[in-house]
Amino acid sequence: MTAAAIRLHPAGPLEAGVVAALQQTCFPDDPWDEGSVATLSAPPSGFAVVALDARDEPVGFVMARVAAEDAEILAIGVLPQARRGGTGRLLVEAAVTGSRNLGATALFLEVAEDNPAAWSLYKASGFFSVGRRPGYYKRPDGRVAALVLRRNLDGA
Repeated sequence: MTAAAIRLHPAGPLEAGVVAALQQTCFPDDPWDEGSVATLSAPPSGFAVVALDARDEPVGFVMARVAAEDAEILAIGVLPQARRGGTGRLLVEAAVTGSRNLGATALFLEVAEDNPAAWSLYKASGFFSVGRRPGYYKRPDGRVAALVLRRNLDGA
């Protein structure tokens, strides 16, 4: 599946169940429920976007929140069958656009140290490392550190 076949759709409270199901499929070790998704992505400071394939089936999502001039990607995921086709890049850029529209000048996220594909995507999207959080992510055999990444949104 290529990014050209993907359509991005803003996700409001009615789509919280869809976003939660995507998040649970992408991150089964740390699932969020529908209520958490609805709360975290609620306007005016939060937002979510769902990626739909050519059949209008959801294949990915991004959730973000803005506080003053800083924004954070809370969660981003693409279903396994839709990975490596540009959907993740489109979702990152949707988070950038949404964050800028809400007045953010910087966008942050965490990525697991054991996820080089995601780190590569974020680096190619203009993110750089600004910190590390030991034991941040749960894994079946323990915990893994998160790298804290930042992308400047104000041209700096």
